[in-house]
Parts: sequence; structure tokens; C-alpha cells
Amino acid sequence: MKCHANARLSPIGRQLLIQRIEVDGWPVPRCAESMGISERTARKWLARWRAEGSAGLVDRSSAPRSHPNRIGSGLEEAICALRRIRLSGPQLAELLEVPLSTVSAVLKRNGLGRLCRLGLEPARRYERARPGELLHIDVKKLGRIRGGAGHRMLNRGRGRHQGRGAGWDYVHIAIDDATRLAYAEVLPDEKATTVIGFLKRAVAFYARHHIHVERLITDNGSAYRSKLHAIACRALGIRHLRTRPYRPQTNGKAERFIRTMLDGWAYGAIYGSTAERTAALDGWLWHYNHHRRHAGISRATPITRLNNLLGNYI
Repeated sequence: MKCHANARLSPIGRQLLIQRIEVDGWPVPRCAESMGISERTARKWLARWRAEGSAGLVDRSSAPRSHPNRIGSGLEEAICALRRIRLSGPQLAELLEVPLSTVSAVLKRNGLGRLCRLGLEPARRYERARPGELLHIDVKKLGRIRGGAGHRMLNRGRGRHQGRGAGWDYVHIAIDDATRLAYAEVLPDEKATTVIGFLKRAVAFYARHHIHVERLITDNGSAYRSKLHAIACRALGIRHLRTRPYRPQTNGKAERFIRTMLDGWAYGAIYGSTAERTAALDGWLWHYNHHRRHAGISRATPITRLNNLLGNYI
């Protein structure tokens, strides 16, 4: 039980109760009435004090001493073992004929509640200390809009001929590792020349915010492996790093930004055309950089984080 330190029967109040009865000689009914409690309650605390001393005046746990309905240790071990081979909660409940609520409680108690992390190595999180020290770059392919809002916005399945022939837009994104300051453009392809043009404009964007890009990390797409891209990086004085094959989490900040961008911009409104969607990107980016708070940077906005870090490194 949690109570205010000066409440009627806080630890201080209980000591006063004992003092009045044991030291001052007050009758129990009179003492209980003066403190606004029942005689039964007064006698309960008096009995605890006489049996245990001062320790008897401390609150006790309200949890039951026994759990007759709690499952046995053998069944709990079976649930955990089956969970580790990636069975879902409903599958475990059906297989073992145990209520789903019980399965959920067992999994949570044993730290196996999140199926998505089972069997995977622990996430190794990192964050650069200096703005511009590492820039994450990636590309997201996005279907163009043809004939009004698509199946995703209208909450219906893709028709037999829907989505054919409309083509693709390529959203190129860059995000600074230390500040989460982001830059993005919608471009027609992801060829080497297009990627290089985006990189130059991104570097100029960060330069306007007093950030000098030192390194960038990308996936192993053909454009990023080209000689033209390597020459462009050398000309800009940037060291180019690439992710390990089949390890997209190495570029996790870019992947997470893309998810946020799709939810907030691409799928966050109903657009009548591709041009209308593209025109909305700049406004959403402004909101992302200046107003959206990020849990990964202590609930600060990227601009606030940038200003704080620039004060340390300029």
C-alpha cells in the first residue's frame, strides 16, 4: 500500500497509536475514535507491534501466499521451449490446451513476449557523437498514383489490373546519425548519376545547417558500387561505407526513417496524383526536422539536437 507520509494511518500514525495505548495508557476504543479508525484496526496494529515490534508497523504485501491456479513448472518450461522455436501465443494455447491469457503471462514473465526478436542476435545500437560524422543514405521505391487514390488508401485489395503501367517513383533519403536531421527527394530512378546528384544536393543541404559530412553509409546497390559514385565521394572528401550483405539493420536509422516517412507522408493522406504527393514531401520534412520529437534523442527534435551538438563542436 502506498500512502502519504502524513496520512491518518501512515507509519507515523501507527507509531502514535502505539504510543497512546502502550505509553500514555489510553483505552483502545478511545484511541481508535480519536484517530478516526475502527477499534478492530487499532487492535490489529497493536497486536502486530506486540508480536514483531517496529517491523510489525510496516505495510505487508497483499499478494496471496499461494497460487493454486498457477501452472506447474513443467508446463511453463514447455511453453518457453516451444516459444523459442517461434510458435505464436495462439498456437501455444491451442497446442497445450492452455488459456491464451496464461500463455501470455508465462511468456512475459520469462522475457519471451516479443516473437520478432527470438532467435536473433541482440541489437547493437550505436550513435555518432558529432553531426556529419556519419550520413545514412537509402532509396525507397514507391508506386505512382494513377486514377485517384489507390487500394491502400481505400482499404481494398489490389484489383487484377490495378497498379500496372503506372510506374515507380524513387524516394532518396539521407539522415544524419547524430542529430536525425533528414533530407529527401523524389526522383525518377536510382541510377548512378541520379544517386550522385542527390548526394551533392544532400551535402549542400547539410552544409547550410553547418554540418560537414565526413562519412556516408549505403547498401550494396549497383549505383553505390559504381566507379562514378566512388569518384564523386572522393571529390566531396567523403568516406563511403557499405552495409554487410543481407544485414539491413546496419543501416537501421535509414530503414526506420523510411517507415516513419511512409506512415506520415506517403500513406498519411489521400493524394489525387503523384505530383500532389511529391509536393507534400517538403512540408512533412519540415515537420519531421523541426517539430517531431524523437525517442532516440531524448525526445528532442533534430533541429534542437543539432543546435545543442553544434554548441559543443564548433
